[in-house]
Amino acid sequence: MQAKPRPSATPAQALSAMDHLIATSMIGQQEMAQRVGLNVTDLTCFAYVIEAGENLLTAGDLAARAHVTTGAVTGILNRLERAGYVTRRPDPNDRRRVRVAAQPEAEARVRELYEPYYARLMTLFADYSPEEIAVLTDWFTRASALAAGYLEEHCGTE
Repeated sequence: MQAKPRPSATPAQALSAMDHLIATSMIGQQEMAQRVGLNVTDLTCFAYVIEAGENLLTAGDLAARAHVTTGAVTGILNRLERAGYVTRRPDPNDRRRVRVAAQPEAEARVRELYEPYYARLMTLFADYSPEEIAVLTDWFTRASALAAGYLEEHCGTE
């Protein structure tokens, strides 16, 4: 696919567009969390559990990804477990740790909500060439690392 002509934009315009996307996404995440009976942090943690798939996360892994303390992640896991979203399994290599697995029925409910949105995003991605997708992926990856670094510097979990 050949790249379509795009209007020119300045870095300030790109930041503004990104701010709008982030704000809309935050509102959407709150709405989705309400629909499945969770708060945003718990839904975000559940998404990390789903993303990990068969490579089950430890509570510590989840705390690091969600940028919360291990004490806070215990509360998150308690709520998710009570609501039927996750189960805790003993770590086969270290009895002191547990691994977190998604409950298939809960995963299916959440995927059902998000799949129509992701289908629309895939349609949007179809408007871009493979080279443009590579640039977008690079930018998202680098911007995510930058944001995580900034959070660590300015909003540490200690």
